[in-house]
Amino acid sequence: MSYSSFKEFYPYYLQEHSDKRCRVLHYIGSTLVLVVLFYALVSANYWWLLALPIIGYGFAWLGHFIFEKNKPATFQYPLYSLMGDWVMYKDAWVRLLSGNSKGR
Repeated sequence: MSYSSFKEFYPYYLQEHSDKRCRVLHYIGSTLVLVVLFYALVSANYWWLLALPIIGYGFAWLGHFIFEKNKPATFQYPLYSLMGDWVMYKDAWVRLLSGNSKGR
């Protein structure tokens, strides 16, 4: 299937992340990406930037291969998938901070 917009793609993305353990691995990877990015910028040790895709995709792909048992959307929709990861991450924080952490 081909998606003509991110708005059209995002429900599919969420469906591919129905297992909570997979989403948690995504959140861990995304948080570590932010921490390492911050460290690289503050320390001016830009070599750490090379680790960002390994950290981010590593945790996410483990979740898909171990828990979801599906192929990560990154392989077919790389840009929408990257956007979806950060929107899902933001949504998780919004639910957590609003006291509604029972989410999907």
